[in-house]
Amino acid sequence: QVHLVESGGGVAQAGGSLRISCKAPRTILSVYWQKTMGWYRQAPGSQREMVATITSSGITNYAESVKGRFTISRDNGKKTVYLQLNSAKPEDTAVYFCHSLDESTMSEDWGQGTQVTVSS
Repeated sequence: QVHLVESGGGVAQAGGSLRISCKAPRTILSVYWQKTMGWYRQAPGSQREMVATITSSGITNYAESVKGRFTISRDNGKKTVYLQLNSAKPEDTAVYFCHSLDESTMSEDWGQGTQVTVSS
């Protein structure tokens, strides 16, 4: 079963913007509210790293490399989390994975990833 579905990946020019989304179509709305949602990325030959997270109460956390450029947000009614990439850099090129963590049960899920490519 696919619990998290990413969309919006593609190609952006350096300095440009892109928004990626992650929807949880199978998650009950009341359960979605209690999840920390996050975005991670993995570039070729590199380990997966945290990009940004947002808790059920809206507290955000960012990797130093994206602070001031990326914004994570969530729309609980749509069971969707977004990542706005601004001032994109070629080093942002990676597969971006959506992640959910249930704050009560600590169960987690991963999306299948969406490719983001920033050309110089």
